[in-house]
Amino acid sequence: MKIGILTSSRADFGIYLPLLRKLFLDDYFEPEIIAFGTHLSDRFGNTIKEIEKSGFFVKHKIQTVPEDDSPHAIASSIGKTVEKFSSFWVNNTFDLVFALGDRFEMLGAVLAGSPFNVPFAHIHAGETTLGAIDNAYRHSISLMSKYLFVSTEQYKKRAIEITQKPNTVFNVGALSIDNLKKEKLFTKEEFHERFNIDLNIPTILTTFHPETVEYEKNKIYIRELVSALNELSNHYQIVITMPNADTEGLMIRKQLDELGEKNKKVILVESFGMKGYLSCMKYCRFMLGNTSSAFVEAAFFPKWVINLGHRQDGRINTPNIFTIPVKKDTILKTVENIENLPKVPPDSNIYGDGNSAYKIVKKIKELK
Repeated sequence: MKIGILTSSRADFGIYLPLLRKLFLDDYFEPEIIAFGTHLSDRFGNTIKEIEKSGFFVKHKIQTVPEDDSPHAIASSIGKTVEKFSSFWVNNTFDLVFALGDRFEMLGAVLAGSPFNVPFAHIHAGETTLGAIDNAYRHSISLMSKYLFVSTEQYKKRAIEITQKPNTVFNVGALSIDNLKKEKLFTKEEFHERFNIDLNIPTILTTFHPETVEYEKNKIYIRELVSALNELSNHYQIVITMPNADTEGLMIRKQLDELGEKNKKVILVESFGMKGYLSCMKYCRFMLGNTSSAFVEAAFFPKWVINLGHRQDGRINTPNIFTIPVKKDTILKTVENIENLPKVPPDSNIYGDGNSAYKIVKKIKELK
């Protein structure tokens, strides 16, 4: 069975990893990785190297990265992705192609494949993020996909509402939980040796992506966040992983770069890789920002999370998550509240038993 795997960024590759291992070790499959988007961008860390360092051959490399983060550039990048992939689908056929998540690049690749009746399987379907235009992209990808794999029963119900095809939607849990169950994470000592970051110091792990529905408010949000981080750095080490290639993403990067230059307690990281990122999450005091990993992966440990703003509105808020406005005073007060709570939050994992890759492989063999 010839399988294509669409990967456009560091984030989706890290999630794919347990599934890739299953596919590449099973002689039943002929998997081919299709890398595009920010994987091939120096600005975003040229993360295609992470795929290759993990031992996987990247057969297809397609240049689609946007010129900048303006709405015009993002729209142009979607068009460029559609154009590049329209030629790709002419010359490459698959029995099934995996698409993960809700990125605009992923939408472009899937949209180009729809006239060719490319059989897509959408991973992490049914989720909702009302503070990001990606929400519309995710559901569009679902509507153009043959099969949907979801991470919870609630998301399964939503995916069925969207597609009206209950027999094509399967709850397999989240692949990220496979990573956490089976991956041997770095010790604090190994992490320090690899990244020169001492996680014995109380650490806040921060990722803040732009809100892309009301993107004009991002200037206010990043100003409030930077001010809060400056004050928090009196008591914590701040580790920041840099934002996605979204509208206003470069503006946020610039503000974070300036913060990192002025404040030595703030450490900026383009990409830890999946193992490094999860290791940092394991040892940090809590998470602060608006990343989806604060919902799925953080629920596994579990880890306290301060979720900022509206980007992730619509996701399931488990008991370890505090969702608050992006305001300095509210952030500082919530941090104070967390410090008065137990170090270990209540069990919050609703995303499966760590066997998602096995369930996906078993299901596609049955469907074939």
